[in-house]
Amino acid sequence: MTKTDPTPMAPPLLDKEEEEDEEDEEVPEAPSPTQERRQKPVVHPSAPAPLPKDYAFTFFDPNDPACQEILFDPQTTIPELFAIVRQWVPQVQHKIDVIGNEILRRGCHVNDRDGLTDMTLLHYACKAGAHGVGDPAAAVRLSQQLLALGADVTLRSRWTNMNALHYAAYFDVPDLVRVLLKGARPRVVNSTCSDFNHGSALHIAASNLCLGAAKCLLEHGANPALRNRKGQVPAEVVPDPMDMTLDKAEAALVAKELRTLLEEAVPLSCALPKVTLPNYDNVPGNLMPKRTFTTVRTPKDIASENSISRLLFCCWFPWMLRAEMQS
Repeated sequence: MTKTDPTPMAPPLLDKEEEEDEEDEEVPEAPSPTQERRQKPVVHPSAPAPLPKDYAFTFFDPNDPACQEILFDPQTTIPELFAIVRQWVPQVQHKIDVIGNEILRRGCHVNDRDGLTDMTLLHYACKAGAHGVGDPAAAVRLSQQLLALGADVTLRSRWTNMNALHYAAYFDVPDLVRVLLKGARPRVVNSTCSDFNHGSALHIAASNLCLGAAKCLLEHGANPALRNRKGQVPAEVVPDPMDMTLDKAEAALVAKELRTLLEEAVPLSCALPKVTLPNYDNVPGNLMPKRTFTTVRTPKDIASENSISRLLFCCWFPWMLRAEMQS
């Protein structure tokens, strides 16, 4: 069990010449100096994200010179940098590798945790690969660096019970899935998560229509016949395309392709039952779909029909009935 670090590490002391040089530079040209890394992981206390004075925005922007000054300042603590990483905005997530490097430079152990989310840097890196908000390339760079330093891919956040592979599957980042499984033990690929009915990463990808992640997981040996707590295999947790509205036509196509992919991946020894056509035998007649056909008949045709047909026809056209009675 990890221990809580009660006090942030003190920044290195600078001599007078270095202080004068730092005052002359508005934006540091180089990252902050590297501190010796701890031997054991700790949980860092929660802290607010630092922002420049009189800043116009409520989020941290690593591209802004004033924010860069804070980012590369050795006095900015690890908890403050974790608070920056938590901000779910493209400006931050696209720079996950830069911010992650700054955290490591301050002596952070590769498996240290953020006290607010109980997530490690590897968890944050996998989350930052999300398309639209994050940058998969930056996320892969940081993940490779963390794994090279000994990051543990089996660690889970206590709040979500998700490990790094679960995050990569949830956010549909196949490149991260490959990186995580490259040197991982075989059991990692089928590790389950209680927050998803004890389903595997493949269940998570299937339920969220993450086609790319699902394909990558299958390529690396994920079990398509593994059942979750509800007895469902991954193919059975794919959202039903028939339940989707017209504005989700693209998602419906993905769902159909994903379900077919997962069904075909199931071994023949445990094949899923085929989908059967719906049975309407017990559906009340007033709920059945109706079709109306209109046929144009000539007086000669009408005269040739039997009396029952003439009566039914006259019920629809009362004026014809009256005409016949008058005649």
